[in-house]
Amino acid sequence: MDLNEARDKILTSLQRLTLSESIALDQAGNRVVMQPTRALVSLPPFPCSAMDGYAIRFDDLEGTPPYIMKLVGESLAGHPYQGKSATGECIRIFTGAMLPTGLDCVVIQENCATDGTRVQLLENVSLGANVRPMGHDILKGEPVVETGKIITAFDVGWLAACGITHVDVVRKLRVALFSTGDELAEPGAKLNPGQIYESNRFTLTQLLNEIPLEIDDLGILPDDPERIEAAMLEAADSCDVLLTSGGVSVGDADFVKDVIQKIGQLEIWRLNLKPGKPLAFGRINDALFFGLPGNPVSTIVTFLLMVKPALLALSGVESHELPSFTATLRQPIAHKPGREEYQRGRLQRIDEQTFVDVTGDQSSNRLATFSHADCLIRIPKTCGDLAIGSSVGVLPFKGIL
Repeated sequence: MDLNEARDKILTSLQRLTLSESIALDQAGNRVVMQPTRALVSLPPFPCSAMDGYAIRFDDLEGTPPYIMKLVGESLAGHPYQGKSATGECIRIFTGAMLPTGLDCVVIQENCATDGTRVQLLENVSLGANVRPMGHDILKGEPVVETGKIITAFDVGWLAACGITHVDVVRKLRVALFSTGDELAEPGAKLNPGQIYESNRFTLTQLLNEIPLEIDDLGILPDDPERIEAAMLEAADSCDVLLTSGGVSVGDADFVKDVIQKIGQLEIWRLNLKPGKPLAFGRINDALFFGLPGNPVSTIVTFLLMVKPALLALSGVESHELPSFTATLRQPIAHKPGREEYQRGRLQRIDEQTFVDVTGDQSSNRLATFSHADCLIRIPKTCGDLAIGSSVGVLPFKGIL
């Protein structure tokens, strides 16, 4: 099954979480909004100055500059001017300070001269100049964050500015994570002949930590179908998603696929994708199952392209599209048509152009290809070899955050 077809099949079959909880604002970062949270106050809650200068009444300006105004007071942030000004009078005002009653524009201090009692306005000013009206950012009762949004650091600040202390969010997804294989040992343990240290769970844990969920780490399961079955049935009773790596290929010791077919339903097995061909998706009772390949690179690529969008959708996130843009190859890529492929790349910006290099030998066992990579290079299944200078799609790992 092609990648897009498989991803669409999975996303359209998901039932989003419906349970919510109210959490304190300082705990709300990276959580998913369950229902719109509305501003308790307008922001700003009063007309205020956008600059340091002098607040005036626009109708007092007649003729041409300079205009002479009488200085009768000042308005500071948190300490507004309390009186009313008469015709021809102005108020010294500072950024963020409340605009005095009856005044409707601010002349910036650079365009004024004063002797302490009178102010000369040296340039014309328009009605409403340098004034932030009440609700310029948001009006009381308007939604600050909408359903399905992941709350960012910026949202937390905005919610605080609107007087909000608690937010209704989707409860965290519960994910059971384990690896399979007699060849695997925990880092630090003694390696027996033929064994390697297990890394996929550690990588997946870090990737999962970017999503609002809870992880139940079940460790390493041996190549024993009875123990795999027991572990999966137990995990399916307490978790929303089961996520494994290894055991879903066609080898004699790859038991995970057979166990799923025995105790649940297997809906997808094998993708038209490189790396990551042996990927399984199915269900055990009410829990979803994702079986990732055992090779480390294949595990990462299939998680990013298939599993992460599904977990975000399950968590109620409205937008879970993969970000992408184009870049120019600085070295050739050999590719045989037939399977969509994702290679690890490193981006570079030169003379207003974006270039990308491949990070060495792209074998699916080589975690080294990720060490200096900052993107995936997408090669469509219809493409043949790509020459230097070819335009390719890239999926960046990080943005400014």
